Amino acid sequence: MSASVFNAHGVWAIYKFEMHRFKRTLWTGLAVPVITTSLYFVVFGSAIGSRMTEINGIPYGSFIVPGLMMLSLFTESIFNASFGIHMPRFTGTIYEILSAPLSALETVLGYVGAAATKSMTVALVILLTANLFVDVHVEHPFLMLLFLILIAATFCLFGFIVGIWAKGFEQLQVIPLLVVTPLTFLGGSFYSIEMLPEPWRTITLFNPIVYLINGFRWTFFGTSDVPVLWSLLATSAFFLICLAVVFWIFRTGYRLKS
Repeated sequence: MSASVFNAHGVWAIYKFEMHRFKRTLWTGLAVPVITTSLYFVVFGSAIGSRMTEINGIPYGSFIVPGLMMLSLFTESIFNASFGIHMPRFTGTIYEILSAPLSALETVLGYVGAAATKSMTVALVILLTANLFVDVHVEHPFLMLLFLILIAATFCLFGFIVGIWAKGFEQLQVIPLLVVTPLTFLGGSFYSIEMLPEPWRTITLFNPIVYLINGFRWTFFGTSDVPVLWSLLATSAFFLICLAVVFWIFRTGYRLKS
């Protein structure tokens, strides 16, 4: 096969293999976000929502839905993509993938595409579950899906990098648990950063997660704490950085061939 011909069959084979692993734990994978979303609404909706009924004119229960979706999307994207590429490294089958007639782009498409499909499925399940508790109206549904795809692809690329970097399964949890999750909670998932006093509000603006969450929230309610253009630029910049790092990994063979 010519190197210039796109190997769709190879991409589909990787994608189907990764999705088959997801199907084996389908009910567990979907039951967990349903339960956790319900608990969030019980805790945040009852305990906090009774004291803080609205934020920027939006009912508090509805306000936290985009944040819940993003919290799950970030962690699911990183975990699925990192685990997907780390397993072949752990078992030694990575050499079969590297020797297959697949380009770096095709390999990444297979793994990242499957991981993004899984994480977006979970995020949409959370949206459906949230509608059982509150009325969630998406003002810009097409843009919401575009943001969802872009953010999922970005964090799946980031997860792919983490999976290559990690030397063991323990390290796969370091970035999601110690970096991404705290930044997400501090990035306005469950509150408006306008509610923060100075200098904390200014400091929060250096948190990149703020722009991702607020851009996504804008597609729901048409309002956000930061301009939506900034959110789009920040998300696109993170995507391009991750893409460049993945390209460098395949070009140098960093931890792929050792």
